[in-house]
Formats: sequence, structure tokens, C-alpha cells
Amino acid sequence: MEQNDTYFTLKGNSEGFYKEKGSKFLAFAYVLSNEDDVKKTVSELKKKYYDARHHCYAYVLGNQSEKYRANDDGEPGHSAGDPILGQIRSNKLTNTLIVVVRYFGGTKLGISGLIKAYKTAASDAIATNLIIEKLIISELSIQFEYPQLNQVMKLVKDHDLEIITQKMEISCEMKLGVRLSLEEEVRTRLLEMHKISLALPKRLREGDA
Repeated sequence: MEQNDTYFTLKGNSEGFYKEKGSKFLAFAYVLSNEDDVKKTVSELKKKYYDARHHCYAYVLGNQSEKYRANDDGEPGHSAGDPILGQIRSNKLTNTLIVVVRYFGGTKLGISGLIKAYKTAASDAIATNLIIEKLIISELSIQFEYPQLNQVMKLVKDHDLEIITQKMEISCEMKLGVRLSLEEEVRTRLLEMHKISLALPKRLREGDA
């Protein structure tokens, strides 16, 4: 089975807006990759919009969308964070945080009204952005003797590998970027080559699809 090595995320940060019965819903979408940045961003928005009634948010993180959370921030349970999270998931996004800041307009919207408002505000923030596809790149470090250079370069060409860094002396070192779905095949070919050592561990990063 071929390993999935791409994911979808937003191109950059964006904003959305929704208004209902005097309440204003300001939505902010961010491209983030870890929970520390999520906490920092939410904290900054709470300071900036300190006079707002609620700061609700949801996020999905990780190449496999393995980390996620929804926060209602005082709104009735599942009426704010979940609708925001639903918009992130319905667009198959990851590494994405959406915060919706609510200014209360004096009239209660009810559970269904809140769900619609937070969903629409989050959707607007996504709609004003651009969804892009990213590659998951595995970085492999190898060491070899100079006579093996032609073999290595043929492998680089055959699999369209990225040469991230290289040190060409009698004893050579090279760091290669390979699509995650091709990693096992590339590793096998490297290990079959004479006098080529493969350093561990690998590191994953993203690239343009």
C-alpha cells in the first residue's frame, strides 16, 4: 500500500466575519505546526480583543491530522469549538488554527444560532484564504567514499531527490530530501550500495507539492 505523503493546509493567515442580531463574530485563521504556537496566538488575540465576550477556537495539527482540539470558551457545550473544527476538517486541513472572537450584541442566538454563526465565520476565514497541498519530505543523511559518487548521483536523478547539503572530499557526506512514499525504496537502494552508510534518525519536514 502506497504511503500518503501529502496533506492540505492554508497558504497563509486570513480573516473572516459574520454578524447576527447585533453579535459580531471575527474569525482568524493561522498556519501553525505546534501547540505552543497555538497557545501563544490565542493568548495574543485575547489581549488584543480583551473586551470581547468569547474567544473560541479549534485546531488540527500534524501531517496525519493526529492532534486536534475544540474550545467553546464559555459558550454552551459544542456550540462554538466543534463548528469551527468541523470547517477545518471538512476542508481536509491540518496545521491550521481558527479563532472566532465574539462581541455579544445583546440578543441570545440559541444553540442552533451559535452553531451557524461560528461555522459561518470560520468558513469565511477559509474562503478568503487559499488551500495548498504540501509534501512530507524525509531527510536522509549518508556517508560514502568519493568513488561511489556516480552511484549516488544516479540515485538522486532516478528518484528526483533534493540535495540539501553536501560535503565532497575523499570521504563524502550528503543530506537528501526524499518524498515519504519513496523513502523505503530509496533506503533499500542505498543499503545495497557498497561502502555507503545511512545515518539515523531521519527528520520529516514539508515541501511544495
